[in-house]
Amino acid sequence: MNIYVGNLDYNLGEDELGEIFAEYGEVVSVKIVKDRETGRAKGFGFVEMAVEAEGDKAVEELDGAEVNGRNIKVNKARPRPERPPRRDRY
Repeated sequence: MNIYVGNLDYNLGEDELGEIFAEYGEVVSVKIVKDRETGRAKGFGFVEMAVEAEGDKAVEELDGAEVNGRNIKVNKARPRPERPPRRDRY
C-alpha cells in the first residue's frame, strides 16, 4: 500500500519517517520528495507498506499527528495521472 504523507518538517529524514510508520507494520520503502534544483525537501513524501491492513491503520492513526512540531497529513496515495511525454525545450 502506498501512502502519501504531507506537511512534513523540511529537516525530517527518510529514516526517521520510516521509523514512525514501522510502528504499524513492515515498511517497504520511504521517499521524501526533493526539489530537483536545490535538493531541499518539498515537505511531502510517500511510504510504501507491505500489508494493506497495516497501512490502513497507520493512515487512520497518523493523520493529523504531530511530528517535529507539525501536524502531518496522511492518506492513501492516488495513482499518478497519465501525462503526455515531455518535449525537448531546445
